[in-house]
Amino acid sequence: MNNSKYKFKTKPFEHQLTALNKCWDKDVYGLLMEMGTGKTKVLIDNLGILYNQGVIDSALIVAPKGVYKTWEQQEFPKHLPNYIMEHTRLVMWQPNLTQKQMLKMQTIMESTNDLKIFIMNTEAFSTEKGIKYAEKFLLGNRTMFVIDESTTIKNPQAKRTRNIIKLSNLAKYKRILTGTPVTRSPLDLYSQFYFLDPDILNFSSYYSFRSRYAMMVNRTMGSHSFNLIIGYRNLRELSKKLKPHSYRILKEKCLDLPDKIYMKRIITLTREQQQIYDDLKEQALAEFNNSETVTVTNALATLSKIHQVVCGHVITDMGKIEEIKNNRLKELLEILDECGGKVIIWASFRESIRQIEKAIQEKYKDKSVVATYFGDTPADERQDIINRFQDPKDKLRFFLGNQATGGYGITLTAASTVIYYSNTFDLEKRIQSEDRAHRIGQTNKVTYIDITTEKTIDEEIVKALRNKINIASEVMGEKVKEWLI
Repeated sequence: MNNSKYKFKTKPFEHQLTALNKCWDKDVYGLLMEMGTGKTKVLIDNLGILYNQGVIDSALIVAPKGVYKTWEQQEFPKHLPNYIMEHTRLVMWQPNLTQKQMLKMQTIMESTNDLKIFIMNTEAFSTEKGIKYAEKFLLGNRTMFVIDESTTIKNPQAKRTRNIIKLSNLAKYKRILTGTPVTRSPLDLYSQFYFLDPDILNFSSYYSFRSRYAMMVNRTMGSHSFNLIIGYRNLRELSKKLKPHSYRILKEKCLDLPDKIYMKRIITLTREQQQIYDDLKEQALAEFNNSETVTVTNALATLSKIHQVVCGHVITDMGKIEEIKNNRLKELLEILDECGGKVIIWASFRESIRQIEKAIQEKYKDKSVVATYFGDTPADERQDIINRFQDPKDKLRFFLGNQATGGYGITLTAASTVIYYSNTFDLEKRIQSEDRAHRIGQTNKVTYIDITTEKTIDEEIVKALRNKINIASEVMGEKVKEWLI
């Protein structure tokens, strides 16, 4: 890489340096790096290099809702060198702009020598307002246009896909980032690479692309006739077309990665959740303030009740479970789209397990892809579930359990991705559940993903457990009040 002026803030791994050397000066490129291999850092360093050289002055980062906030809160502060960060203006997209936010938005529309970064969620490109601001930003700057988790634009018929591709012509550089470029079929690749450059695939339309790489038969149901895909062909040719414009790496090939990789996916409360959460928080604070003694037991009971709301349900005074509209389940399904191979999902509440099981069965149209392992699972079925999950030929792909039942004494090394839909307050259960995948027999690096709800106790729970604090015995009333406030 011919750029001696660029000083890394965090040292790249060998595979990240390889990716950077391949892509840094390319107009268009795809970083098809498996989740946990650090593709975001590669992109940030690429951005920093091009800014240093004076060929770009801005970046438009487009990412799903659960990801786009981590760019601002974690990735840029961690990886972009301080000498560039000092001259960076970073703005997050907000659909409902306050006067203060509008003034901040104007700062990235001005022509300056600063690096201007505009981070938007993918859904914004289904709105006129989002398109308008993105277009204005692109027209006024020399921009790198980045689509993070680019499978979100795999559907060529989707409104957001069409709008993003239309705007892509205004960018000077373009990048796509994804660990799973193909989630359901090789046809997923069309829109992602068309965004980069239509000449890469060299097809005038999606339908001509489909005709070349899919085998189809005509089917008739009643008066309705349609084409059914029965297989794929010419995939070696397709791979050859993509190779000069992308870099693919799997965790198993990254010998220098740490054995455990930790990630977060950040979500927000729905309006209904926020209202119930605020009511319970106010009630809890009043009880704590009026009580002379607050025991760990009382504190944990309060936390648990509030945490249920964050996870999407509430238990009424009559003992009835009421489901609350939430963003957690949708985020989980989006993460599963990005994962290859088998996955462990831990959820601390029975109701969450039932909701997740139903959603996965509906999404994959197959009940056999998921099995639950918790208190209600019959004892005589448990070993069979483990055996099936460990069998690479078995269709069982998702092991869904709670940490109290499944977190001890079993081996689940078939998975290299572990998702915490929700956590318990017990550090031992966290450590033990992590070790179900990370133990003798595991040949891959293991990625752990915590789904956390922004500005709630959820964030504090994850932070405490990551810092090896046992909430179940160490968090007293004052700490709970601090979390709630």
